[in-house]
Amino acid sequence: MKVVGLILGGGAGSRLQPLTAERSKPAVPIAGKYRLVDIPISNCINSGIRSVFLLTQFNSVSLHQHIGATYIFDQFSGGHVRILAAEQTPDSAGWFQGTADAVRRSMRYFKDIDPDLVVILSGDQLYRMDLQEVIDAHVANEADLTISTKPVPREEAASLGIMQVDEDGRIIRFSEKPGDTPLLDELKAPRNDDTYLASMGIYVFNIKVLRELLCNNDESDFGKHIIPGAIENYRVHSYTFEDYWEDIGTIRSFWAANLALTDPLPQFSFYDMSKVIYTRMRYLPPSKINHCDLSRCLLSDGCIISGERIDHAVIGLRALVGEGSVVEDSILMGADYYEHGEIDDPSGIPMGIGKNCVVKNAIIDKNVRIGDNVVISPEGKPADEQTDLYWVCEGIIVIPKNTVIPSGTTI
Repeated sequence: MKVVGLILGGGAGSRLQPLTAERSKPAVPIAGKYRLVDIPISNCINSGIRSVFLLTQFNSVSLHQHIGATYIFDQFSGGHVRILAAEQTPDSAGWFQGTADAVRRSMRYFKDIDPDLVVILSGDQLYRMDLQEVIDAHVANEADLTISTKPVPREEAASLGIMQVDEDGRIIRFSEKPGDTPLLDELKAPRNDDTYLASMGIYVFNIKVLRELLCNNDESDFGKHIIPGAIENYRVHSYTFEDYWEDIGTIRSFWAANLALTDPLPQFSFYDMSKVIYTRMRYLPPSKINHCDLSRCLLSDGCIISGERIDHAVIGLRALVGEGSVVEDSILMGADYYEHGEIDDPSGIPMGIGKNCVVKNAIIDKNVRIGDNVVISPEGKPADEQTDLYWVCEGIIVIPKNTVIPSGTTI
């Protein structure tokens, strides 16, 4: 059976601003050394799906660079990860208008593979799934479409796409973001424990059905348009996923998911070598700790740490922390390169965190220059605020990429 994986690169990523100001959502770094897109690609590879297409549109340069440098298959084992960017054609002169529109306009590029099934995945979720199990259930149920669902409590269900299934697991009803309404009560999961089956945005389509659904109408979105119509006219089944899954859609969810990785036994682990999460190989030196009290910390390659204390933090590639500095409950994304010789910025401030700084409840994006004696914290600020030096999003302070913060600044 031939299977193609399609990964949706997402839209403008406005809820992850300013992290998506210069990169697409799938290109956002996670866990210090990975990118979000590494998760669905690795799930495909580990599940035996080796023909993978990535649909991109917004701020895609860094994503293209990462894919090109990472996923190189040899000619004997076969396989590929190909990027399909939005483009003008004789048939269409505009951007992708939604998830379904993106797939519709990209199907011609894998026509030569002649797949039996198409697995559609999101590019901005954190989870580990054996997609072959979903495919096996899809075939066993003789389904036309299988939707992966996650049991969620009522407080989360109101803002998600909720499925109602019969005793055989066939989806008989779907509501996109039903809200806290009587309709939500009608959509309870069969086990009657006040949980609901939420769509994970992971689909397995029979290729014939996918073509019929997309080519017989011009609707633009799977959740809003295609799925409700499919339930009425095709065999649509639910595959219930009980393990860890997190939609990285907002600054707070991104911050929380990263810091949860520092737990002694995190719900999601990058240390499972039976199902490796792949990423770009970098030939960086080991991290050097000159002096620092480190606890609950992920420390990536190539860092030089001279601080006083780092607690509950994710430290990215090539991160530099100066003497006497304290980092708590924060993400440092590090740097894209090392400075050699003279500092290549008019401010004269080297890349990284200077001496005697305090950073709390923060996300410091790549290539940021922070002088000495700087304090960065959301304390005392509105829950949402935007300035030239920082953003506060849902109570988390974010320093955008390439920002320069002079010595002595208190934010």
